[in-house]
Amino acid sequence: MFRLTGLSAIDFNTLFNLSPNPYVILDREWRLVGMNDAYLAVTGRSREELTGKGMFDAFPSAPGSVPDRLLRQSLTKVFSTGAVDHLPLIPYPIANDDGVLEERYWSATHTPIPEENGEIRFVLQHTVDVTELQKLRHSVPDSGTNLQSSLLNHAKALKGENLALGEELEYVHALFEQAPGFMAVFRGAQHVFSIANGAYRALVGRDELVGRTIRDALPDIAGQGFYELLDEVYRTGVPYSGKSVRVLLQNHPDEAYQERFLDFVYQPIFDRDDAITGIFVQGHDVTDLRLAQVAARESEERFRTLAQSLPNQVWTASPDGRMLWVNDELYRYSGLDEIYFDQTKRSSILHPDDMQRVEEGWKHAVRTGETFQGELRLRRHDGQYRWFLSRAVPVSNPQGEIVFWVATNTDIDDQKRTESNLEYLAESLGHRIEERTEELQRTQEVLRQSQKMEAIGNLAGGIAHDFNNLLQVITGNLQLLSSEIAGNTAAEKRISNALAGASRGARLASQLLSFGRRQPLAPKVVNLGRLIRELDHLLRRSLGEAIEIDTIVGGGLWNTLIDSSNVENALLNLAINARDAMNGQGKLTIEIGNAYLDDEYARTAFEIEPGQFVMLAVTDTGSGMTPDVLEKVFDPFFTTKPEGKGTGLGLSMVYGFVKQSGGHIRIYSEPGEGTTVRIYLPRSLGEEEETVENPAAATGGDETVLVVEDDEAVRETTVGLLTELGYRVLKARDADSGLAIVESGVPIDLLFTDVVMPGQLKSRDLAVRRRNDCPVSAFFSHQDIRKTRSFTMAASISA
Repeated sequence: MFRLTGLSAIDFNTLFNLSPNPYVILDREWRLVGMNDAYLAVTGRSREELTGKGMFDAFPSAPGSVPDRLLRQSLTKVFSTGAVDHLPLIPYPIANDDGVLEERYWSATHTPIPEENGEIRFVLQHTVDVTELQKLRHSVPDSGTNLQSSLLNHAKALKGENLALGEELEYVHALFEQAPGFMAVFRGAQHVFSIANGAYRALVGRDELVGRTIRDALPDIAGQGFYELLDEVYRTGVPYSGKSVRVLLQNHPDEAYQERFLDFVYQPIFDRDDAITGIFVQGHDVTDLRLAQVAARESEERFRTLAQSLPNQVWTASPDGRMLWVNDELYRYSGLDEIYFDQTKRSSILHPDDMQRVEEGWKHAVRTGETFQGELRLRRHDGQYRWFLSRAVPVSNPQGEIVFWVATNTDIDDQKRTESNLEYLAESLGHRIEERTEELQRTQEVLRQSQKMEAIGNLAGGIAHDFNNLLQVITGNLQLLSSEIAGNTAAEKRISNALAGASRGARLASQLLSFGRRQPLAPKVVNLGRLIRELDHLLRRSLGEAIEIDTIVGGGLWNTLIDSSNVENALLNLAINARDAMNGQGKLTIEIGNAYLDDEYARTAFEIEPGQFVMLAVTDTGSGMTPDVLEKVFDPFFTTKPEGKGTGLGLSMVYGFVKQSGGHIRIYSEPGEGTTVRIYLPRSLGEEEETVENPAAATGGDETVLVVEDDEAVRETTVGLLTELGYRVLKARDADSGLAIVESGVPIDLLFTDVVMPGQLKSRDLAVRRRNDCPVSAFFSHQDIRKTRSFTMAASISA
C-alpha cells in the first residue's frame, strides 16, 4: 500500500478504504499505485487487476476525445504546477460486468502529493459518479401527467436515497472526526466554522469553534497572514497549498505562544452554480517532522563540515546509487565543476578500463545493501591517473530502509607503487638469489681451485727446496772435484756433463720454487712498457717470422714493483705457449695498460684486493682450450704438448711469480677462438729505478763470511767452496745460532744464509734486526749463487 510521510500506515489505510467516495493514487507516469475499496466497487475491477497499470491502459478512451483530453490536461497541470485541479463534469465510459463500455459521468478532483523536497511525485484523484444526476437533468417529459408521475417516482426514489445519504453522512462525520489530519469547513465570506474535527480542535487548543468566525475563534493567529489567505481563496476560488508553514498558537491567554509547523490546503467549496460558498481546510501538524528535518539539516551541515575538513575525497549517493554530493577535495583533485555517476550521466574522472568493474560492483551493492569497496583509478586535473580505495557504506532508517550512502576515496597510489615495487623486488630478488647462487658456486670453485693450487704449491715448494739442497751438495762437490782432476780430459768431460744436468735440475727446482711462491725475488720499480719494448727483439727471434707480433702500450702507463727477470721469463713462457698453440703461424698481441679491479671482481677472485693494477695481456689466434683443460693449466707438470716437448711448469711458474708479487692472473679461452692471458701487477707510486749492470765476477778474497745453513751437507759444501776461494768462514746451523755469533762481536764481512730454516728466528729477520748494530757488510743466500754457474759470485758481493 502507498504511504504518505507523517501518517500512520494503519490509520491512513483504514480511513482510505472506509471512505465511501472513490479515491485512486497515480504516479508521474500516470500509473495506478493505490486505490480504496469504493474505487474498486465503482469501476468493477480488482486491486490486482489495476495496481501498476497506466490510467489510460486500465480505462482506455479514444485518443483526442473530450474525456481523454480533459483528463490528460488536468493531470499534466497538477504535476507541472503543484496546484489542485477540479473537473466538475467529465464523461468517461466504464466497462460493465458484461465488458461493454457504458457511458458514465464523473466529477473529479486532482490533489498533488509532494515529497519533502517539494517535488510532485503522486496525485490523489477523488471521483464522484454523477451519471444519474446528469441523466435526470437532461430528461424532458411529454406531458404534465407524465411529469407528475415522473416527479412522484423521483420523489420516492429521493426519499430512499435521503435515508441512505443520512446514514452515509453520519458515517462520514464519524470518519471526519476520527481522521488523524486536522480538517474544518468554513462558510461564507466571514469564514464561520461549520465543522472542525478533533485533530483541528486539539491543534488550536479550544473546542468552542462551530458558529464562530475564525477571527473571533482564533485571535492569536492575527497578523500571521492566515486571515488574508482565506479571504484571497474565497475571493478568487483558487486553492492554496502550504508546506511547513510556521504558525504561533496560544491555547490560553495566559500561556506562551507555541511554534508549530503545518502542511495544509485551503480548498474552495462551490455550489451548483459554481459560486463559492465556503472553504474546506485539511492538513497535518508536521512540527515533529520539521524539527527532525532541521536536526537532519544541522546533522548534514556538521557532516559536510567534517567532510570538507578531511584530506580524503568524500561523497554521498541516493538509495538508488545516484551521486548527490561531493566534497571540495574531489573537485580540487579532478578539476571538474560537476561530478555525476548514475544510469544516465557519468563524469570522465573514472579510468575507462575500470568502468565496467566498478559499475558491476556498485550495482551489486545498491541491490543488496552491502558495503561497496573497490580499487579504482581516478583522473587528476593534469590528466594523470592515481589509484584510490573507494568505500561506500549504506545509512539506514529504523525500518531498515537505506536513506543514503556515505563514501570515501582514499589515495593508495603510493601504496600500489610500493606493492608493485615489492613484487618487482621479489622477482628481482629471486633472480639475484639465482645469480648469487651461481656466483657462490663459481666462488666456491675458485676457492677450491685456489686451495688446490695452494696445496700443490706448498708441496712443490717443499720438494723443490729439498731438491735444491741436494743439487747444491752435488754441484758444490762436483766443482770441488773438478779442481782435483785437472788435466784428466775424460773425467773433466764427465764432471762437465754432471754439472750441466745439475744446472737443468736447478732450473727445474727454481720453477717449482716460483710456483710455490718461495723463489727469492729482487723487486724494483719498473715501467712494463719500456721493459716489453726491450724484449721485442728477443721475442721475435724466439717465435720466428711466421708469427706476427703486435704490441700495444696504453698512454700514461703506471709503474709496478716487480722482479724484472721473472717478468721476462713469464712473458717468454706465455709467448712460446702461444707459438705452439698457433702451430708456429698466427698473430700474437701483447697489450699493456692501466686497470682497476673493483670489489665485485675481487669477490669472485681469491687472493686479490681491489685497487689499481698494471695489466699485461698476451692474446694468440691459436686453437684455444676446452673448459676441462682450463681447470688444470696451472697445475705443475700438466701439459697438452707431446711427450718430450714441455715440462708443464711454464704456466705454473708464471702463476707462482704473479701471486708472489701480489698480483692476479686469469686465462680466457674457447676452442677455435684463441687464448688470452691477463696478468695484473700492483701499481707502484714510486719512480722507476735505473738498471745496474751486473758486476764482473771476482776470483775470491780474504773477508770473513758467516754461513747459516740447516742442511749439514749443503753447509759443509758451501764452507768448502768459500774456503777454496780464500775466505775466512764461520758457520751456524740456524738463524738463532747465527745471531749468537753476530752478537758475540766477531767481525763479519758477509752473512751467507739459507732462506728457509727451522727455528723461531728467520734468516731475513736475522739480517734486518742486526744490520745496523753489527759489523755485517752484506747479506747473501746460497740460492743467489745458483743464479750464476760459478760460486765465485759470493766473492763479488763482499767487494
